[in-house]
Amino acid sequence: MEPTTLIITALLILALGAVAGVLAGMLGVGGGIVLVPGFVYIFTSLGYDGPMLMQVCLATSLATIIVTSARSVMAHHKRGAVEWGILRGWAAGIALGAVLGVAVASWLKSDVLQLIFAGLAFCVALYLIFGRTRWQLGTEMPRGVLRMIIAPVIGLLSVLMGIGGGSLGVPLMSLHGVPMHRAVATAAGFGALIAVPSVLAFLFVPVDASSAPPWTVGAVNVPTFLIVISMTLITAPYGAALAHRLDAKRLRRAFGFFLIFVSLNMMRKAVGW
Repeated sequence: MEPTTLIITALLILALGAVAGVLAGMLGVGGGIVLVPGFVYIFTSLGYDGPMLMQVCLATSLATIIVTSARSVMAHHKRGAVEWGILRGWAAGIALGAVLGVAVASWLKSDVLQLIFAGLAFCVALYLIFGRTRWQLGTEMPRGVLRMIIAPVIGLLSVLMGIGGGSLGVPLMSLHGVPMHRAVATAAGFGALIAVPSVLAFLFVPVDASSAPPWTVGAVNVPTFLIVISMTLITAPYGAALAHRLDAKRLRRAFGFFLIFVSLNMMRKAVGW
């Protein structure tokens, strides 16, 4: 890779990490939902468009979530906002689903994973646009058999999207009576439960050279991981501060419409249009 190309790529990844950090801090949806399509664009522009490109994007995004979710959980814990009982009860199922997600992702081709990401991101976008805080499915989190079903599904779908706990965990908890600030704090813990086992598994997934930028270990691109976390750790607190100053509903809807555009564009690319 030429020095000029290397510098431009690093700057693009820095910018992407900064945006992901701000959005994660503002909306509590997690940076992965921005990082994955961003990685696809950057790596494709560099000429890496093999059948396992999406696996590299998912794994690298999840690797950044290990760091950001741990930092977020500690910050929320100091404020007493984390529902540790929920985390303990859901941990095993989510982690199991995450490992299953890696098995499924390693078996699918990149274009299929792009379609899955696009479809799930579209659903998240609709919730951001049309969701209401007054919507309720229950007054407490699911237990028993229902929890045994939902928890692995959250882990599996999150890995197939390369995201942490925010995009799926926050709606789940808010729909079951958990106050929004506690749902956001606890969903950060979901992120660690998803990312740690999945990244460990992705480190042993073999990726062909046409899909992997230089210095990729398993499916995790190490330079991209390091650049992104350096920015998200800096910018996430600014996003959180902005969330208290700006209209949260308008922000969520605006990001929802942006996410619809991203998901439709990824669908277009996946089907070869």
